[in-house]
Amino acid sequence: MPELPDVVAYIHALEPRIVGRTLAALRLGSPFVLRSFSPPIAEAGGRRVVGLRRLGKRIVIGLEGELFLVIHLMVSGRLHWKASAVGLKSKTALAAFDFDSGTLLLTEASSKKRASIHLVRGEAALAELSRGGLEVLESDRDAFAAALRRENHTLKRALTDPRLFSGIGNAYSDEILHRARLSPAKLTSRLTEEEIDRLHAATRGVLETWSARFIAAAERAFPEKVTAFREGMAVHGRYGKPCPDCGSPVQRIVYAENEANYCATCQTGGKLLADRSLSRLMRGDWPKTLEELEARKQAAR
Repeated sequence: MPELPDVVAYIHALEPRIVGRTLAALRLGSPFVLRSFSPPIAEAGGRRVVGLRRLGKRIVIGLEGELFLVIHLMVSGRLHWKASAVGLKSKTALAAFDFDSGTLLLTEASSKKRASIHLVRGEAALAELSRGGLEVLESDRDAFAAALRRENHTLKRALTDPRLFSGIGNAYSDEILHRARLSPAKLTSRLTEEEIDRLHAATRGVLETWSARFIAAAERAFPEKVTAFREGMAVHGRYGKPCPDCGSPVQRIVYAENEANYCATCQTGGKLLADRSLSRLMRGDWPKTLEELEARKQAAR
């Protein structure tokens, strides 16, 4: 799912292309992508774009008359910029935003059509789409600590909860926790003040670094290849590969449709976090350390 750095890059690329331009029409390739009914979508046509902003992981296109088009890409939704109008015959094409400067195409590669568009009127209606999470880059350490301690969860769950923190998902939570040298399974209630300091600094650092990198790339070309797996990431999507800091193999916990990637040496004191499905399969005989894991691999050869 595109997260804060990806959404910021999309907005940066769109600003010179559509702000001040007129939305001639919004064409829908799938009627299910539109999740609002009032005001009618036809009201968006013919209006000038007055601004762009981010709302969590959503992209907000502000139109004249206090109308807002809100795009949520979810897991597989992506945006593409075309110099001229394009058709919507492709199975992946969900919608086309036709401007007098070009066309913004919304696609979704997955068969599970989760991406969405809302058209709302007024700031109050727009605010109703917010999940309420803290904007870390706009807040201080104390506000960060308060959000972190609001509920007792694992750090992985807390960072990816949109009610607690805005714009952070599976990929960048892995990178944040690796930089902070903290276990994804550690409970927020057990954090020391020093660990909160590290986590706050790591969160800001990771989001700022990747946002700056993507913005620089967006100045050269529209971001067409948005992915959760990026060259230069420390642990996310690097299961089995060496940690760039210590060389230990990156470990992974898979749960539901998500996963947590981490370095046992850097983040958990060398202890392996038990994967629930594998733990059940092995009937509790899950290796506790990297040394045990390597010994079992050697024995199986």
